[in-house]
Amino acid sequence: MVRFPGHGRSHPDDIVIGPLDLPGHVDEALAVQAVAFGLGPDEVAVRRQIVLRHMTFPGARAFGATVEGHLVGFVYGMPNDRTHWWSTVVEPYLRARGHDDWLDDSFVITELHVHPRYQKHGIGRALITTITDGADEPRSILSAIDVESPARHLYRSLGYQDLARQVHFPSAVKPYAVMGAPLPLPRG
Repeated sequence: MVRFPGHGRSHPDDIVIGPLDLPGHVDEALAVQAVAFGLGPDEVAVRRQIVLRHMTFPGARAFGATVEGHLVGFVYGMPNDRTHWWSTVVEPYLRARGHDDWLDDSFVITELHVHPRYQKHGIGRALITTITDGADEPRSILSAIDVESPARHLYRSLGYQDLARQVHFPSAVKPYAVMGAPLPLPRG
């Protein structure tokens, strides 16, 4: 577990980063994701089933950020598998750019969300570095909405580079970018 001063109040809370029993806290995590990502109840219901299924995959693990026992951020991921739905969608985009080898020997960051009240205080960075520090794979891969955003800035600062852009997922309105970085991720 990692403890560090919190979100910039005059009396910062201790933010604790540690392993998360995501199936046991799925509703709490999805409440954070709903606020951070702007999801409605129907989208949350669909994602709940996806998260629970993902957490049964070999090597899947999650970490959470808590303040006074309340979840304020989480990350989960797993070793990538080309047969997983996400990989089948991004593979043609990566192949077209000569990067489909990134689907092998990579740890995929499936979701990373921090409640907006707690963003811009190092929680996302702490979560992603903590989960990737335990990866056996030599690199990490993820997808993010393909706009210049604080999330994309964070990923670039950690060594992630664009592998493919304008990736269209069947149910997503906005296109995504697929990004990859060698592990371990840099600090600082």
